[in-house]
Amino acid sequence: MLPWSAELAGRFEQPVFDSTVLRGNVLGDPHQRPVLVYLPPGYDESSRRYPTIYVAMGYTGHLGMWFNRPPFRQPYPELLDAMFAAGDVPPAIVVFVDGWTRLGGSQYLDSPGAGQYETYLCDEIVPWIDGRYRTLADRDQRALTGKSSGGYAAMVVPMHRPDVFGALATHAGDALFDVAYRPEFAQRARELRDLYDGSYEKFFADFESRPGQNTRADLELLEMYGYASAYSALPDGTVQMPFNELGVVIPEIWERWLALDPVEMARQPAYGEALRSIRAVWIDAGKQDEYYLDLGATAFRQAVREAGVPDERVYFELFEGAHGGIEYRYPLAVAWLCRQLAG
Repeated sequence: MLPWSAELAGRFEQPVFDSTVLRGNVLGDPHQRPVLVYLPPGYDESSRRYPTIYVAMGYTGHLGMWFNRPPFRQPYPELLDAMFAAGDVPPAIVVFVDGWTRLGGSQYLDSPGAGQYETYLCDEIVPWIDGRYRTLADRDQRALTGKSSGGYAAMVVPMHRPDVFGALATHAGDALFDVAYRPEFAQRARELRDLYDGSYEKFFADFESRPGQNTRADLELLEMYGYASAYSALPDGTVQMPFNELGVVIPEIWERWLALDPVEMARQPAYGEALRSIRAVWIDAGKQDEYYLDLGATAFRQAVREAGVPDERVYFELFEGAHGGIEYRYPLAVAWLCRQLAG
């Protein structure tokens, strides 16, 4: 295997979608977005229609990163192609979508602080793909997958929109917010105090003055603000943080975050009904995940069971690994989903 390229059995297209709902968004982010579409081997030689697997990227991820080649590992698109080329998995069209914002991500939610990214995905991209490619245009033949913030999307969007997605796979998705997010509040408050006099406005002025010179603290502060832009922005777009200058939780704002925690959502009757309609649910995470998203995965698995989803529809695994370097897991989930969707 060459370290810089691989010969593909299927092929990729990268059209650009001009979004109406992202036009004029509060962050000034582009409304024209690339979409990466994988067409499996045999697509051009047949007239058959295919299930569709959608892939949501994690926080700070954007579409141009998918073909980055780490040492001794293949990027996910090549792993995906090799899986379909082997011929023992029912073929599918795979669509990689972009939820990037200048804050690093959108959590694929509709928010006055970030933009209408759930609507963008469900009501713009999905019907556009169905009209452009030979898909099986039915929610029972459509899955949403992702890792980290993309895994969060894979849990939450099908609960919000069971009319669009009938299956999901989440890899180390953001869940169990009390464990995954809350312990960081004191550290973020300390960083703001010591570096920026407690002011996010001063942080952004400094951050934007030195492009390409990011520190770990920069990314930690940016990520927390990005989450808040998705979970707790006011109708005018003002972003409210869930903790005060001492790192202490502000209850009324934290409740807004918890209302969007996949574990808490799954316990609500309406979302439980949506989950029971899902045909296939894949949940996994590394046992050494730095953000304790293995615990979040376990909690979501428990909530899915409590919601009444039959065990035979669910695949759950905790594997040896941390948060990064787990792209080998993604084709495993896609193969399982393809077999489930094929019935």
